[in-house]
Amino acid sequence: MNILVIGSGGREHALAWKIAQSPFVDTVWSAPGSVAMDQIGPCFDVKPDDIDGMERLALQLEPDLIVIGPEAPLALGLADLLRARGFDVFGPSAEAAKLEASKGYSKDRMAKYGVPTARYGRFTGAGEAKAFLDTLDAPYVLKADGLAGGKGVVIAATREEADAEVAEMLSGKFGDASAELVIEEFMEGEEASVFVITDGTNILTLPAAQDHKRIGDGDTGPNTGGMGAYAPAPVMTPELMAEVEERVTRPMLDGMAEDGAPYRGVLYIGLMITPEGPKVVEFNCRFGDPECQVLMMQMSADIVPALLAASTGGMSQSEFSRLLPVETPRPCVTVVMASPGYPAKAETGSVIRNVKAASEHEGVMIFHAGTGVNADGELIATGGRVLNVTAVGDTLKDAVERAYGAVDAIDWPEGVCRRDIAWRAL
Repeated sequence: MNILVIGSGGREHALAWKIAQSPFVDTVWSAPGSVAMDQIGPCFDVKPDDIDGMERLALQLEPDLIVIGPEAPLALGLADLLRARGFDVFGPSAEAAKLEASKGYSKDRMAKYGVPTARYGRFTGAGEAKAFLDTLDAPYVLKADGLAGGKGVVIAATREEADAEVAEMLSGKFGDASAELVIEEFMEGEEASVFVITDGTNILTLPAAQDHKRIGDGDTGPNTGGMGAYAPAPVMTPELMAEVEERVTRPMLDGMAEDGAPYRGVLYIGLMITPEGPKVVEFNCRFGDPECQVLMMQMSADIVPALLAASTGGMSQSEFSRLLPVETPRPCVTVVMASPGYPAKAETGSVIRNVKAASEHEGVMIFHAGTGVNADGELIATGGRVLNVTAVGDTLKDAVERAYGAVDAIDWPEGVCRRDIAWRAL
């Protein structure tokens, strides 16, 4: 079979790499892909949010399965359009993708279905927002309602900072994404991410992961799209995983189906493990980035049957469960190398050398998140997050040492990274 992967980042590189290993797959196409994904299969220069262009490309290629990586085309209804054209698509409908595209919509669904989460309010005016802040204690959590590239969440330490952030967000700090604001009660605890592949009824739960959102060591500085991740996350015990399935996954999927918006694809559950138990921080409608890189690297089973079954439905839970056999995953870690200035304004164009040699280290795979080639044929940084240096090991310590060994082997003086990925577990 031939599969089309939509997207161009590290997440999509990892998906294409994993999919290409399947004995059922002949060709992996990517759109728009990257210089690294082009080594896996042909790439086509169509942007993910070019819905009409993607429709034309799908009709031209006639893939057996389409895997949509990023959230923006899902929110724009690409999965709906392609399904209407008769294609099998891994990814939720536009209505279901609102779980990520609108923080307010997501919180309202959680409230309706009884899913544990923080107390919240939705606001379009500064006066109402500040009145709600009066009911909370510091610190304060403020979120742009819409898609903001993983950067639309601010934790304000003081009321003065919160008031200033309300004004900035509602004045267009994140464009249309912050025209509405969600304010939440701050939750104490440790974060974790759980990913569930589903056809809308049946579920396959992958090992829990933990990412590192802040730019600096010790979880300092502004939020980013993610500076690294590791799995499995020790905080998510088997008992907690069972509780998440019972109190979060099942109520959400059943509720969405009953409300006419069945969820198909991968549901990303961002959790806070509080003294009262796991509570949902957010839902996303796609694999996490960089968590996907870790999950694909540590998975020994063929993922393609699960992706296809989630796209088509019709199986029993017992049949669905057998698609990805339960295994004890090897510890895996990924370290994000970023351009200087990220996440504010990344300075791109610097030359990166020795990536091939670094990727030949034992247990290492390097996924490209934002690279290109200059006129001299040299690899260069073209984005904020640039490389995902990923490694497996017999222990988490082994995996971390391998990943940082490869990081140090890469010749990129301008590149920046955190030096404490997986510090909580270690």
